[in-house]
Amino acid sequence: MVKAFDEVLASVADVEGWMSPDQARRLYDAARTAAPGQRIVEIGSFRGRSTIVLASAAEPGVELVAIDPHAGNDRGPQEIDGFVAEAEDDHAVFIRNLTAAGVADRVHHVRAFSDVALVDVPGSVQVLYIDGAHRYAPARADIRDWGARAEPGGTMLIHDSFSSVGVTAAIMRELVCSPQWRYVGRARSMTEYRRDLPAGAGARVGNALRQIAQLPWFVKNLAIKVLISAKLGTLLKKATGRDPEWPY
Repeated sequence: MVKAFDEVLASVADVEGWMSPDQARRLYDAARTAAPGQRIVEIGSFRGRSTIVLASAAEPGVELVAIDPHAGNDRGPQEIDGFVAEAEDDHAVFIRNLTAAGVADRVHHVRAFSDVALVDVPGSVQVLYIDGAHRYAPARADIRDWGARAEPGGTMLIHDSFSSVGVTAAIMRELVCSPQWRYVGRARSMTEYRRDLPAGAGARVGNALRQIAQLPWFVKNLAIKVLISAKLGTLLKKATGRDPEWPY
């Protein structure tokens, strides 16, 4: 049974993760576009916050595949290395959260890195959500290789767009001049793309310019990250009147 958005948002209020309400809305609306027999793929589940939103919104008969190795690496800002204890804890909490939300039976969890999962999960994808490793090479591979699986008219959402250096560089390489992907918009750092861009030069130029226009926002986010990393967040607090938040 599909749950109303407000109910879903309340159900993930205590689930750890980086997803604002407007980003959750994007995920929810995208999942609603998948018809029975079609597939939603999520790359990067962490503890299940986004997974629950997707599973709660999808119609019965829609396959939801959550790909996350739960290897303890790429868990959040500046967390790259893998640790066994964190990995097992993430996996256990992920399962527990899905069960508590009543969607565990809706989700096929592939505990593998996304490049390996390409073999484990064959076939096309209607909705693709990418929130895996944020370094350039894996982010680009996810966009390129998993994006190639998207059906015509399909949706791709990418977290930490124009926020993470690696993800932004991957977008610039793979999507800004793409003849296939149309930039729809963003909710903070979650961008949405549709696989339906006409091949005309004018449409491609306009599509590229809409994405390039996000770069000043990217520069702002990068500056905030540098200040926080340098423990100079008090400067931001003085300027804005509130504690600085890691951009996502």
